[in-house]
Amino acid sequence: MPARATDARRAAVLGSPIAHSLSPVLHRAAYDELGLTDWSYDRFDVDEAALPGFVDGLGPEWAGLSLTMPLKRAVIPLLDAVSDTAASVEAVNTVVLTDDGRRLGDNTDIPGMVAALRERGIEQVDSAAVLGAGATASSALAALARICTGEVVAYVRSADRAAEMRQWGERLGIQVRTADWADAADALRAPLVVATTPAGTTDALAAAVPERPATLFDVLYEPWPTALAARWSAYGGAVVGGLDLLVHQAVLQVEQMTGRAPAPVEVMRKAGEHALESR
Repeated sequence: MPARATDARRAAVLGSPIAHSLSPVLHRAAYDELGLTDWSYDRFDVDEAALPGFVDGLGPEWAGLSLTMPLKRAVIPLLDAVSDTAASVEAVNTVVLTDDGRRLGDNTDIPGMVAALRERGIEQVDSAAVLGAGATASSALAALARICTGEVVAYVRSADRAAEMRQWGERLGIQVRTADWADAADALRAPLVVATTPAGTTDALAAAVPERPATLFDVLYEPWPTALAARWSAYGGAVVGGLDLLVHQAVLQVEQMTGRAPAPVEVMRKAGEHALESR
């Protein structure tokens, strides 16, 4: 368990590069709202080579770490235990440091995706499409395994990526069919489309948005809206964005690290929106 909320504690987000991260804004907003005046949350540029030394150097005041690329898999050998959720995708984005010195790894991206969709009324779909095949796509498949009752079609650029996505599907217990990226416009007719690709990758698909689109979950939050999200919204479709995901996964991190629940979702969201508008 985390230390008492009255103790002065520290937490931080690690990754490389890390200067762009909104995590400090979200976590600090939560601390302020929860009255955790002695808590601090920082960011540190840490790569895979520096990670073991950084973790080993943490003192008893540390309550937890948020991890982004390229550390989500590199941290696993440094942990005492990993949740089933994190193990399912071999990725940890949350480390809770307990009073007795244990390091517990979890993945809040997956339940964060589910929570972001639920917030928009998406509890269950009978099929879905995933654009991309990177690390975020595997988390998307894990989230879809919880809400999708039928087939997921993953649109990818190579045979190797296609094989990886099918393997993830088998591992996660969800039916995955792969299709070539050249046919990605077909994905836009699905009841739920999850775009997991880097900025600019889906811009060319905006012109192919159908007249009555269903739901788009675009994991980007900067720049926002993406061309695809803007066209989707203009045509009346529901759009879940990367900030929604970031907030919901951070909510779960705050609750785990501080032992205080519920974390203030709307306060954290408004802080993130303000920070993005100020950039």
